[in-house]
Amino acid sequence: MARSQLQLVADWEREKEDKLANDLSRSRQELLLHQQKLQGLEQYKREYLEQLKAKGADGLGSLSFGQHQSFIEKLDKACEQQRYAIHQAQRVVEHKMSLWLTQQSKRKAVESLLEKKRQEQKLKQDKAEQQLLDEISIQRFFRAKKTA
Repeated sequence: MARSQLQLVADWEREKEDKLANDLSRSRQELLLHQQKLQGLEQYKREYLEQLKAKGADGLGSLSFGQHQSFIEKLDKACEQQRYAIHQAQRVVEHKMSLWLTQQSKRKAVESLLEKKRQEQKLKQDKAEQQLLDEISIQRFFRAKKTA
């Protein structure tokens, strides 16, 4: 494979890695948002229970108590749904992390091959230069001998 073709492959692999890194970043952000939403729900539930406790000290009617209990159950259900969303988002992050790491390995392998080809080319070029210098030295030596 020609060097320029290998460079194209390396560039393409790098672009794929960058895209997967961006996907991973977005997934992590989504996970963070789900976690923050759960924290907000749990904080709201704690505050609501504190207010209910304060109201309960003055006494609550059975209708009011039932309404509060129903609302708390809805908050619990919302928290549970959010925990499930977090679990799903974590699975997505893990999957995208795996894809990104695999692509990173591919990119590194191609770049390693590209570097090896560069070194081989440089070595070949250095040998050619050394041969040229050797030929020039030999020609100078023989010219100097002829004139001497």
